[in-house]
Amino acid sequence: MSKENEIEVNGVKYIRKDAVKSSKEFNGKTKIVILQRGWVIVGKFERKGSDCKLHNASVIRNWGTTKGLGELAEGGKTAKTILEKCFGVVEFDYLTVVATVACDESKWSADV
Repeated sequence: MSKENEIEVNGVKYIRKDAVKSSKEFNGKTKIVILQRGWVIVGKFERKGSDCKLHNASVIRNWGTTKGLGELAEGGKTAKTILEKCFGVVEFDYLTVVATVACDESKWSADV
């Protein structure tokens, strides 16, 4: 990286934001939601206040990945991924959410 993309303030070096290559970020409704007690579910996420819903949801019983949930989010399910359809809407309180992972909707459209 060239010095023209850097600035030093009080001994700390900063770089221009546009000089850093960003990773992929997905903004759609399809999310992997990690809930308390180990539940990992994928579906179309909806939140109104503290009431949350996952439409067309499936529990991810076996990730089937070598690179974790990020691999599922980016590439969809693998040949070893085991999904258990919930056949409807899964409802939960937002306080039970540990984390959400946004997914590439084009890779999950057939599944959720």
